[in-house]
Amino acid sequence: MSDAANTGGPASGALQALIARASELGGGAAPVDAWNPPDCGPIPMRIAWDGSWHYNGSAIKRPRLVRLFASILRREPDGAFVLVTPVEKVSIEVEDAPFAGVELAHTDGVITVRTSVGDVVTVGPEHSLRFALEPQTDGLLPYVHVRRGLEARLTRAAALELVDLAEERDGTLGVPSGDAFFPLPAI
Repeated sequence: MSDAANTGGPASGALQALIARASELGGGAAPVDAWNPPDCGPIPMRIAWDGSWHYNGSAIKRPRLVRLFASILRREPDGAFVLVTPVEKVSIEVEDAPFAGVELAHTDGVITVRTSVGDVVTVGPEHSLRFALEPQTDGLLPYVHVRRGLEARLTRAAALELVDLAEERDGTLGVPSGDAFFPLPAI
């Protein structure tokens, strides 16, 4: 467990609970950056806009199977998403972000996010926040960098929690986490 989870106080309970739920999911990413197998082309797998995974038109309902696929997901330099093993690489479709940020903890001024596939990241320079505007509604879409160019889009509930943490600094509205500050886009 990280030092951030051992800070004591009432807020740290939320962070410890978040880490415990992520541990129940298992997880961990495979060393896909070290693998360079041949490209075997696309397969009919899709990660929908809401973060749900589908194969051949049917939802993948087994969480462990989704976590397994998530652990071998890689983003290529051209922006394509691929599943990689030591012996093959296949491309898949991702409608938006491959993961969903489903839970937020705010402890001692630091934001931690748990994803739908069990990743837990501390928002800061290494796991930065990015904001986009939804084209249809101009609604705010927050994303957090998880690993190797892969992002999680925060769910509506987590996004609302995040916006509640916004503050103004030097005339700019943004979200602080530790020493980092992430400006919100002008709406």
